[in-house]
Amino acid sequence: MSFKINRDKSKRHVAITPWEKYQSEERQRAAKKTNRVQRIGAKLPRLKQQKHRRLAQRMSILIGIFGILLLISGYYVSPLSHIGKITVDGNHALTDRQVVKVSGIDHGDSIYQVVGKEQKLSQRVKNSNSRVKQISFSIAHFNQLTIRVKEYPTAGFVPANGYYRVALTSGVISKERQKQPTGSYPVYDRFKSPKQLSQMIKQYAKLSKKIQTGISEIQFSPTKADPQRVHLYMNDGNEVYASISTFASKMAYYPSIAAKMSHKGIVNLEVGAYSYSF
Repeated sequence: MSFKINRDKSKRHVAITPWEKYQSEERQRAAKKTNRVQRIGAKLPRLKQQKHRRLAQRMSILIGIFGILLLISGYYVSPLSHIGKITVDGNHALTDRQVVKVSGIDHGDSIYQVVGKEQKLSQRVKNSNSRVKQISFSIAHFNQLTIRVKEYPTAGFVPANGYYRVALTSGVISKERQKQPTGSYPVYDRFKSPKQLSQMIKQYAKLSKKIQTGISEIQFSPTKADPQRVHLYMNDGNEVYASISTFASKMAYYPSIAAKMSHKGIVNLEVGAYSYSF
């Protein structure tokens, strides 16, 4: 009699003890920890390089800032930040010293009293001196100041308490005064109204240079018929009557009228234009 033993070829499920399970889990955790340490160790050199690079960048920025502050501080205490030379250009009636004085800027002053304040300085100068029409300030070569001036020309003289005050082409009577008139400018006399005097000066300023230098004196001489009449004494010996409002346009004809006169006399430009001998 024979017996056949059937063997089960499938895998058997073997039960593990709690201790074996614990050891297996510990080995897995240790392996993960080892892998993590290895990854961190691989990254560590790169992290150190990045840290050193950031530190170097921060140090460079700090050194740059301190360097700039040091340069600025050095510049402020150096002669380059103070005006070393002043040049005045364009002035005629005003001297260089007068322009510098009226500007309020002098040698040794900080250039920052000028830089960024040019317009304010210009307005202050024009308000303080009626002779100044335009004025500008510019800095070159760190600390060299140039002041450019444009003046109102002289238009004559006005008697005032034993002196003569200077009339400007703007119609303003300046604070300048002198004992005697100078140059080929007329004297304005007997004007009671500052407004009428200003109008007369502005009319005179419109004349050609040739006619201007031919006038010796302008007197205010109103009448009922012409409350704006003026009486002129010419350097050529003639006299002229004209009206302030039409003075410039009518005086343009004076040279041709005077050339036709056979004797010295009166040229009347109030209404029309005609002449007659004394």
